[in-house]
Amino acid sequence: MTDVSQPRRIALLGAPVEVGASQRGTLMGPAALRTAGLGALLQNLGFVVEDHGDLTPLDGHPLFDTPPENARHYRDIQKWIQALSARAYTIAQSGALPIFMGGDHSLSMGSVNGVARHWQEQGRELFVLWLDAHADYNTPATTVTGNMHGMSAAFLCGEPGLDGLLGAEPRASIRPVHLDLFGIRSIDRLEKELVAERKIAVADMRQIDEFGVSVLIRRVIERVKARNGVLHVSFDVDFLDPATAPGVGTMVPGGATYREAHLIMELLHDSGVMVSLDVVELNPFLDERGRTARVMVELVGSLFGQQITDRPMPSNAIIPPG
Repeated sequence: MTDVSQPRRIALLGAPVEVGASQRGTLMGPAALRTAGLGALLQNLGFVVEDHGDLTPLDGHPLFDTPPENARHYRDIQKWIQALSARAYTIAQSGALPIFMGGDHSLSMGSVNGVARHWQEQGRELFVLWLDAHADYNTPATTVTGNMHGMSAAFLCGEPGLDGLLGAEPRASIRPVHLDLFGIRSIDRLEKELVAERKIAVADMRQIDEFGVSVLIRRVIERVKARNGVLHVSFDVDFLDPATAPGVGTMVPGGATYREAHLIMELLHDSGVMVSLDVVELNPFLDERGRTARVMVELVGSLFGQQITDRPMPSNAIIPPG
């Protein structure tokens, strides 16, 4: 049976890390999502919501590795990632579905690692859907900026360069073929070469324009189900077009529309394969009166079953009955 029985318990965990990006302000992201009503919405959908508050980075633990070159704020991020990995693993073990509220995208190096460790122990392969304008598949050897939020996906796939990042925390890498980069429209030259070399699935915005999100997301879902796997969704605000979600520091024109994003969330919900979620790069300092936070909360609502009209599940009809 491929479907994961969706837990009725959801654990919210804030990760207000911002040093992985060049633009400050994402530390306010978890508070903005709470203020926009994320917890109340999930409760109204019938979930028991446990808010674990905001994580603090590990401090006082000896760190013996040598920080790599071209990895800005490595020591600070290392403390966040070690703490996040441990908490993600504990929450996943508890049976609750974790939602990690960021914070910049460097947090995924901890959240996904901890979740992957749990599911590997259950004998299930973890797939990752990376909803993002950027591939985030740089390493210290390929990066142009040195910003670690652009290295998250590469680290999760076991790429070298940040090998001491987790310290004593076990590293539970995923296979590159289990990563789907979705909505990509900005990628560095060396990063692009590495993605191609690893044969990572990429659905860029041209493919989305040509084939539509429903076809491409169903391909991701079927790939997960074919392996009896489970899915982590890592949702970067900049996946959306800036006209829809202006509260982000890495704005790239030409992103997904509001309706495209909702359809993706609805199809993922119907599939029953999602077991954990990141919501990252929300920067309230750059937002318009909380607009982006509200959009993100609405999209998370669709991901957990909010819909205008009741319909049979899973929804696999191309044309609804008249």
